[in-house]
Amino acid sequence: MADTKATKTIGEHWVASELARHGWAPALTRDGLERTDILAVHSGEERPIIEVQVKTIRGDSQTSSWPLGEKAQLPPKHSGEWFVMVAVPHDVERPSRGFIVPRAHTAAAAWIVHQHWLTEPGVPAGKRNAGVDRSRVALKFFERYEARWDLLLKPADQAPVLLPSELREIALEERVGLPPEHPWHQEMPDAW
Repeated sequence: MADTKATKTIGEHWVASELARHGWAPALTRDGLERTDILAVHSGEERPIIEVQVKTIRGDSQTSSWPLGEKAQLPPKHSGEWFVMVAVPHDVERPSRGFIVPRAHTAAAAWIVHQHWLTEPGVPAGKRNAGVDRSRVALKFFERYEARWDLLLKPADQAPVLLPSELREIALEERVGLPPEHPWHQEMPDAW
């Protein structure tokens, strides 16, 4: 079994190095700032500032999944909040993979995937009862965000929704919906 603290450290340092490669000056927050593992400012002329929460898992198969509980499902407080999902392969010869996802997209995916699993038609009542704090989202749902460091150069609320369109359809079902206070309650993006 992998040491979860070591896995977290691998992910945070990997993201910091990738940010630096892409023109950002990253600073690890060392558990002192809620919802933020890395603060970064871009070296470009406009110098945007972002807050990044890193979620790291061991394994990089389609079914590998990140635990995204209640805190991950909270709405963004501003347009500079991002998640970077890191998948660290078991094979040390292969590189880690990073998925750059706006907080609002992460929150929506975590809620939709869990609520769909919880209320899936055909599953006997009471068979599934884990709370939203136990939500897990598989790598396959974030695939289109892989290596999209370019998204960080604009506000997160302007990023295209790259989640699978099937999640949008599921979210529109009354049994699923979106997390409380999610910004898409006002207007669900059309293009997924």
